[in-house]
Amino acid sequence: MSWRARSVVAFDTETTGLFPENGDRVIEFAGVEFKLDPDGALRTVVPHHFLFNPGIPIPREASEVSGIRDEDVAGKPGFAAHAEAIHRLLGGAITVAHNYPFDQRFLSAELKLCGLKWPAPPAEIDTVDLSRRFFPDARGHKLGELCARLEIPLIGAHRATNDAEACGRAFLALAQRHDAPADVEGLIDWADAVGEPPAGGDVRRNEDRVLVFGEGRYAGEPIDEHPDALGAMLFARERVDGAWRFRHTESVRRWVERWLRIRASGRAAQGLKGFGPMEWGIDPPAGVGVAGLP
Repeated sequence: MSWRARSVVAFDTETTGLFPENGDRVIEFAGVEFKLDPDGALRTVVPHHFLFNPGIPIPREASEVSGIRDEDVAGKPGFAAHAEAIHRLLGGAITVAHNYPFDQRFLSAELKLCGLKWPAPPAEIDTVDLSRRFFPDARGHKLGELCARLEIPLIGAHRATNDAEACGRAFLALAQRHDAPADVEGLIDWADAVGEPPAGGDVRRNEDRVLVFGEGRYAGEPIDEHPDALGAMLFARERVDGAWRFRHTESVRRWVERWLRIRASGRAAQGLKGFGPMEWGIDPPAGVGVAGLP
């Protein structure tokens, strides 16, 4: 199935801080839905925007970045009021975000509080990675810098709808300019994105849509809790008919390598949004990727 036949949803959040595990909350969500013709021409753009009362004071530093203050959300509902709508919007879509792990982590935490799971879209594409790939000599890869290089307007940065639409348009421009494959799997490879693990059970999703080990010592446990064990899957071998061979298929090992490089090597940590107006981005990198497959 061509990815252009699906909705492309670029999304962004504004938050009270950097760490949902420490109680920080989402105060704004925007998901901009792009519909394409079969040839890739843009047909419609539909914004979905929600403000939330986080139930805690918004720190001054966060307000200085987003412009959202306590009085702006005083009469708004909590995240739960729109959780199902957000879940439906992201599920089944080609999803795009600038520094995807940051927003995904916050949304997963909010959805969990509402009894919902991360919808596990078929493609999770990060325009930070695309910027680094196609502009390797650029000094910076913040959203504003990427949009400037692509001549895409970004007015009112650091508000979720504006950032999300600019992010989506940047993705579509790069996909057209650099001939992204039409099929979903090809797009995932082209974008160096996270998709569903290969069939076979080595890594799978449990009933809560969490990625877990399908076998071995940590069977049933989340892979992000045991990155060393996941890394061992790249090199694990077994003796068959007197010869050594890789225990896991090449497709599984490539999926593991990509997941580790994108989600567990410091890639996510280096993307934490700073609280200076010029630092709401991802520079410089702080992690070293996993070595390529043998």
